[in-house]
Amino acid sequence: MAEAHSIIDAAGLEALLEALRGQGYSLVGPTVRDAAIVYDEIATLDDLPRGVGDEQDGGHYRLTRRNDEALFGYVVGPQSWKKLLHPPVLRLWSARRDGDELRVEAEPDRDEKFAFIGARSCELHAIAIQDRVFLGSAYVDSHYQARREQVFIVAVNCGVAGGACFCVSMDTGPKATMGFDLALTEIVAGRSFLVEAGTEAGRALLDTLPHRAATIDEIANAEAILAGTAANMGRSLEAGDVRELLARNLDHPRWDDVASRCLACTNCTMVCPTCFCTSVEDTSDLAGVESARSRRWDSCFTLDFSYIHGGSVRQSVKSRYRQWMTHKLSTWHDQFGSSGCVGCGRCIVWCPVGIDLTEEARAIRETDAQKGAT
Repeated sequence: MAEAHSIIDAAGLEALLEALRGQGYSLVGPTVRDAAIVYDEIATLDDLPRGVGDEQDGGHYRLTRRNDEALFGYVVGPQSWKKLLHPPVLRLWSARRDGDELRVEAEPDRDEKFAFIGARSCELHAIAIQDRVFLGSAYVDSHYQARREQVFIVAVNCGVAGGACFCVSMDTGPKATMGFDLALTEIVAGRSFLVEAGTEAGRALLDTLPHRAATIDEIANAEAILAGTAANMGRSLEAGDVRELLARNLDHPRWDDVASRCLACTNCTMVCPTCFCTSVEDTSDLAGVESARSRRWDSCFTLDFSYIHGGSVRQSVKSRYRQWMTHKLSTWHDQFGSSGCVGCGRCIVWCPVGIDLTEEARAIRETDAQKGAT
């Protein structure tokens, strides 16, 4: 029986991957492609980004070479697990005309088991948020549900903090506390991992792997690594009252300032692990025989997103940025009972001009405090 805290080595981690594959899971984890850490199909530990770190800041992302063999020594890349649970393009149905007969076929739910390897705490909180969006009401997204129910999650606690991370502010990291089957802390780079089981399925799998009980020193080492990560966050956000702060500053001049810099490129919403907006697209062939309807990711930064008969509701970049930020940090609470931000910092890193929502909130707060003092 696995202890509350167990230790596995690299061979044990390789055995974990083999065991998951043996249970019919498709393994998806971090790997290097196009000079970035992306989530893609993996087979062995050799596919992981061994010895790779990263630099992250506003509008800046670079991979670096670490001075050790850490398998999880990076932070997060441009992709999130959203791409597998809520895919960028999903065909809803297709139709084909055969003479006077029209056959319509709904797209079947995808029957595939995924094992997510290397999910971070902020990403687990993002998955929980999307669970509330797609599963938490009377209107359940069956496509999301089919994918979500067959996921096994191996989380990794963060050993380093990125320059744009602010998960501590959002109470979403750096240690995984929920939403995982197994959670790893890399305590000796590439060679030793502290393991915690979060579910019975995780515990049962850990029992089949070569492992031993963790020592007091190893547990303390893991705790010190996480404490160091928490103390070195690249950003911070006063999240306690930001909901009310933004609600009473909808006409703040800072919205004009940020609009003068924003390109409305949609990068922030595309990399965000919680944004879920979509549009529906109908297509047909030139012969008019086959047609299909697909759902695609969309963004509140596009002019057409708020289009209704007569024109778009939000015609200015100012109104679109304000909609995004106030929804993410403020009115999301009204819809789903939590913030829509998990502090991963992707929107800051992948903004071409380095717009930083923590700085925008801070600027509004400073003048709001001054206004209250007069």
